[in-house]
Formats: sequence, C-alpha cells, structure tokens
Amino acid sequence: MSVDDNQTILIVEDDERLASLTKEYLEKNGFSVDIEADGRAAISRIVEEQPSLVVLDLMLPGADGFTVCRSVRNDYKGPILMLTARSDDVDQILGLEIGADDYVSKPAKPRVLLARIQSLLRRSTQDVDLTSEASDKKEQTLTFGPLVVDNSRREAWLSGEEVELTSAEFDLLWLLASSAGRILSREEIFGELRGIEYDGQDRSVDVRISRIRSKIGDDPIHPRRIKTIRSKGYLFVKEV
Repeated sequence: MSVDDNQTILIVEDDERLASLTKEYLEKNGFSVDIEADGRAAISRIVEEQPSLVVLDLMLPGADGFTVCRSVRNDYKGPILMLTARSDDVDQILGLEIGADDYVSKPAKPRVLLARIQSLLRRSTQDVDLTSEASDKKEQTLTFGPLVVDNSRREAWLSGEEVELTSAEFDLLWLLASSAGRILSREEIFGELRGIEYDGQDRSVDVRISRIRSKIGDDPIHPRRIKTIRSKGYLFVKEV
C-alpha cells in the first residue's frame, strides 16, 4: 500500500520510549506521526487536528483511553486503533462498544501494528482496486425498506435520518448488506474486514453487530434484519 503524504497518525501514549520507537518505525514506513502523552489533551487534538488515524493506549494521565474514545467518537470519523492488555478481552470488548475500530494487544509487534494501521486506512480511504470488474459492476447504494446503505458516500440512513456509524461498523454493515440473503461465517467476515484468520475466540464481530442492530432499529433480542445463524454465522435479511 502506498502512503499518502497527507496521512497522519496521532499516537496517544504516555510511555515516552515506546511512543518514540513506534513513531520512528511508522515514519520509516512513510507516515507523518505525532505523539500526545496526556489523555485530556488528546481529546482536543483529535477533534481539532482530525488525524488520519489514532493509536490509543488505555492507561493515560488526564483521561484514560476509554474516556478519550468516547469523548471524540461523535466528532472524529477516522479510525481508532486501541492498544489493550494482551489477555484482557473485557478491555477489547468495551473498546469496541464505545467506538474503537480495532485493537492490538500489548506489547504490539511493530509489523502487526503496521499491518492493522494499513488495513484501517485502506478501508477508510476506500483504497480499492478499481480495475476489478467486480468492483466496477458492484452496486454502490442498497435499499432495504427504510434502511439505505450508500457505499460511495460511506453513509447509512434509516427513515431519512443518518445512522451514526464508525468506519469499522460501516464496513461490516456494507459487507452484510451487499451479501443479503447469504450466510456469512465469522471466518469470512474476519478475512474480509481484518485480513487475518478467525481464531475462534475474538468477539469483535459479535460486538459490532450488536451495535449495528441497535443503530438500524433491529431488535437486539429478536433480530429480524441481521440474524444470527447458530454455528454458521450471520444473515442479512432482504425483506423484513
């Protein structure tokens, strides 16, 4: 993936040595990188500067990573990559629930971190292969009763009101909607959206689908639009 000169990353991390090493590695790979060590200051910077992507640690002075993410999510549309404890899936799930787009467990291997950053930026900037015949022919706006999903504008509307979705939530909604009528397994969803194999334990897809359901008016207890098919995956229903 080529890096656009305008792609900037804000690292929100109070470990000076770790932040400096991460900054150096990302800059060697073509990114413009800034560092912020204070959580409260990070909230203002993210909203004002609108970086291409935010790498956000959880343990911060001033305001923790959860507070930062929750505070900026409505005013910042770029991807947020959260750094979590290696085995703490509670942090991972909570991060996704409040709007993080992805997470990497600490200590993060530089190549893994770079791959996740590139994947998030590729999705958010729609860096797709326009020479692909399938892409050229793919319908960009899908309508399901009161729900409209527009891939060209990366927006969704419900009964004329815009649905507030994170970048990762929109990607998942579009994947499901564009595959309406077909069951998608978690393995397929992981491979398509995160570029990695499903390990059988990661619950990020389930968390995002739960959030999407609530946002598009689907009953989270007895969903009619996005159905869970036991032992198989998820099914987006065309007609409800």
